Amino acid sequence: MLTGLTAGPSQVWGAVRLVPLLRDRPITDLRLHPRCYGEDSVSIVDLPDKSLYGALVPHALVARWGEDASAAYGTQVKDDPECCGLVFRKRMAKREDRNRLRFLPQHMAFEGYLALAFAGPPIAWQEWTSEAVRRGLQFREEIVYHGGEMPGLADALRIFEIHPDQCGVAVYFADALAGVFVMPHPDDYRLLHPTLLRDFYGELLHQYATLYPSVPEFEVSLGSPTTFAGLRTAITAAKTGWADFHTDVMAAGLTEGRSTTVYRMGERYTLSRFLPSFDPRWENHIGETITDKAGAVAYLSTFRLSAAQAKKGYLLAKLDEHEWNLDSAATAMGTTRDGLVSRLGRAGFGSLLRKTR
Repeated sequence: MLTGLTAGPSQVWGAVRLVPLLRDRPITDLRLHPRCYGEDSVSIVDLPDKSLYGALVPHALVARWGEDASAAYGTQVKDDPECCGLVFRKRMAKREDRNRLRFLPQHMAFEGYLALAFAGPPIAWQEWTSEAVRRGLQFREEIVYHGGEMPGLADALRIFEIHPDQCGVAVYFADALAGVFVMPHPDDYRLLHPTLLRDFYGELLHQYATLYPSVPEFEVSLGSPTTFAGLRTAITAAKTGWADFHTDVMAAGLTEGRSTTVYRMGERYTLSRFLPSFDPRWENHIGETITDKAGAVAYLSTFRLSAAQAKKGYLLAKLDEHEWNLDSAATAMGTTRDGLVSRLGRAGFGSLLRKTR
C-alpha cells in the first residue's frame, strides 16, 4: 500500500515516532483540502440502508480532480462557528460539483467496520432470536481516543520538521503502528498536518503511549569512508536500508483486505474503503484510499483495530460467510458450537442468541 512512497528519517518524541513518507513526483491532478466543522461537532450521517451513523466529526475533506485541481476551493483552516453541536449530514461521501467531492475521513472506514454483517442472520435459524432475524444487530458502537488525548502527539506534531517532499506520515506509539496518513501533494499534507490531532486512535495505542516513556532512536553507521564519493554512497545506502526496513518490517502489518468502492472520481481515480482479514494473530487496520487506474495510492488514511475489535470483526465475518449457521461457522473456525456461543457472548453478541435451558 506504500508503493511510490519512500520512508524518510524518523523523528522521536517520548513514545511517539513519526516517519515521513515522501513522493518523488507529487500528484497534481488530484488535490485534497480540509473543511473544518468544529472540535465539538457531533454529526449524524444518514446511510443508504436508512440506518444512522453518529460520531464526533471535526472536519471533512474536499477532493478536486482534473486540470483545475490545484484551485483550493472552500479551504478552511479555522473552525466554522456555525457548525457546532448536533449536525445532520447527508451521506459519507457527497458530490458537490462535477469534479468536487466532500467525504468524511476515517468515518467511512469506521462505518464499514460497524456495518459488518449488520443485517443479521439471512436465514431464521432457531438459535437466533426473532429480533436478531428481523432487525439484525440494531446498534453497534466503539470507543476511540481523540488525537489530542494521545500523550506526546501534540508536542511531536508541533516540534518535528516537515520534509519538503513529504506527502504523508506513519504514526507509531511505542513502535506499534497506529495509522498512516497520505496525501497527493506536499502542499495538501502541510495544510492537513494539524488534523492528525483531530483523527482517532485505538485504546491499545493510548495504553502504549501512556505506559512507555520513550522509544530508541535508530542509529546509522556509515562505516569509515575516505572520500566524498564513498561518503555519498554510504549515505545513499543508509537511506535505502532504512526505507526498506520501514516498509518490510515496521509497516509490514499494513495490508488491505476486502475493498469496497465508494465513489468513482472521473475516469482516473476511485475512492474506496477496506476491511482487514481479521486474522487474530496479526495487525488489523481499517481505512480508506483514493487510487488511480494502476492501483497507486494518492490518498490513504488508516486506523488500527484493537485485539477485541478485531475479534468482533472476525466473528461477524465468519458468521456472515456461513450464513450465520453456528455449526458450519464453528467448524470453519476450528472450535465447537458451544465454544463459538461462548465467544459470541464475550464479544457482546450474546443477546442475539436464544436462551436455552
